[in-house]
Amino acid sequence: QVLLVESGGGLVQAGGSLRLSCAASERTFTAYRMGWFRQAPGKEREFVSAISSSDVTTYYTDSLKDRFTISRDNAKNTVYLQMNSLKPEDTAVYYCAAQRLFAGTFASTYRQANSYDYWGQGTQVTVSS
Repeated sequence: QVLLVESGGGLVQAGGSLRLSCAASERTFTAYRMGWFRQAPGKEREFVSAISSSDVTTYYTDSLKDRFTISRDNAKNTVYLQMNSLKPEDTAVYYCAAQRLFAGTFASTYRQANSYDYWGQGTQVTVSS
C-alpha cells in the first residue's frame, strides 16, 4: 500500500502561482510513475500531467503544458506540480496518483485514471478572478 499526501493547495488570485507537492510513503518510489489529475465541481476527473519513474519523460494535457510543470525528487519520494499564470478555470481538487511500472507502456496509459493504483486525498486549488 502506498500512501500519497498532497499539499500546497490554497486560494490564489488569477495570474498567481502555486506549487503542489505529493509525498509518497513508498521507499521504492522509483517503481512508480506519477500523475496529477484534477476534478472541478460538477465535472469529471481529468488528466493534468504525468512523469515517468526516472524523471525522463513528462506528459501534459495540451491546454496546460505552457503553464504547468511536473517534476519529481526521487530522493525525497515527492512529485511536484508547479502551476503558473493560474486562471479561475483551474479551480479544482488536484489529486496525485501512482502507477506501477508493470501497468503497461506509460505512453499508452498515462492519461487513464483507472491505470493508476494509488491516489492521494486531494488538495483544493481555488483561483479567484
